[in-house]
Amino acid sequence: MAGKLFLSWTRPTQEQQQNCTAIAGGFNYNTTLQGTSALSAEDKILQDNLAKNGFFINRARVLLGTGSITYALAKSAVLTWRQFGLKWAFVDPQTPVEKGRRFCVCVNEFFPWVMMPLQIAYVADASIQPPSAAGIKDSFGFGSGTLQGHLLVGEERFSVQWDEDDRVWYEIFSFSKPAHIISAIGLPYVRFRQKCFARQSAEAMVKHVSAQKPKIEDI
Repeated sequence: MAGKLFLSWTRPTQEQQQNCTAIAGGFNYNTTLQGTSALSAEDKILQDNLAKNGFFINRARVLLGTGSITYALAKSAVLTWRQFGLKWAFVDPQTPVEKGRRFCVCVNEFFPWVMMPLQIAYVADASIQPPSAAGIKDSFGFGSGTLQGHLLVGEERFSVQWDEDDRVWYEIFSFSKPAHIISAIGLPYVRFRQKCFARQSAEAMVKHVSAQKPKIEDI
């Protein structure tokens, strides 16, 4: 469980992140689980199966507002990684959201920075393929799987949804377990910080969309 670990004594540059993803290797979790995060986070059978396999489920869902403008802003925010608008964690906002794209989540919990490589496993866009869930006007999301060199094993989805009641939601849903001795030893803290990230990510999305709406509506 020791494995690789990608560190930087200063805020990681684009070059460092590119080097990290280039040498990270493939997915570090079972390929049969690829795309699992695209399923409903409320599915009890899914939750039970993941729990039986040792995965910790992390989820946050927040109302961003109503209407088409809110949905457009929310989708744009996810596409430009605004959900990572945090002081202690970031993703290069120029990273294209497309299947197969590799990227790093850079985290500065303590010192130094840790670069954790992932790859986008799927992109689900209801504007191209209509949503299967009843009561949904439109939705967009993507899921990323952990690569070799990540502290965890698992997958994470970021999505926005516009329902038939005109409400727009942001959701983060992930399942994970330790992939390195560091995350195994510090598992309680890791899970605590995952919950913090989900909450802060939701807060960042609310703040961003709220700040942008008047600028659009005043035009």
